[in-house]
Amino acid sequence: MASTKLQTEISKFMSYVLRHAPHEAGLVLDSEGWVSFDDLKKVIFDRFDVTEADILEVVESNSKKRFTLLDHRIRAAQGHSVTVDLALSPAMPPSRLFHGTSLESWPAIQNSGLTKMQRHHVHLSPDVETAKIVATRRKGGYIILEIDAARMHAEGHSFFVSDNGVWLTDHVPSLYLSPLSGTAS
Repeated sequence: MASTKLQTEISKFMSYVLRHAPHEAGLVLDSEGWVSFDDLKKVIFDRFDVTEADILEVVESNSKKRFTLLDHRIRAAQGHSVTVDLALSPAMPPSRLFHGTSLESWPAIQNSGLTKMQRHHVHLSPDVETAKIVATRRKGGYIILEIDAARMHAEGHSFFVSDNGVWLTDHVPSLYLSPLSGTAS
């Protein structure tokens, strides 16, 4: 079994090539972001001294469930900057969703809301704990934002849920956002 450090390196590499730069690894994603697991495995074997079991362990044990393996194909669950259509159907969101961000970003978010930036969607967490995990990976202090998803949905905004339970939407206007009290750090 690969060390935790090596598993992290493999996970970061897989995230990079499956979400942002498949061409750098000689991979070609289909329109929904899938690539043959065998093709990805070959690229990983060329770069790391690991076994197929090590790669499968990265896929299965990743705490964020970043990857979906199905019918011997693999893709990133969300977060792409390359053009893909994850073929997700609109879904009814829970009444509240959450987003962890840096305190430094909060003033801009107050003005323009949450934007997808270079990604396909804004990523939202189903619970405060998950949003906090995301937020603590940001530099500097962080804040947890509560999104009135029920109201957004009722007012015509679409939501999708990725394979790993991350909620996705195109934009969260600031009028649906409020800082969760007691979470700024």
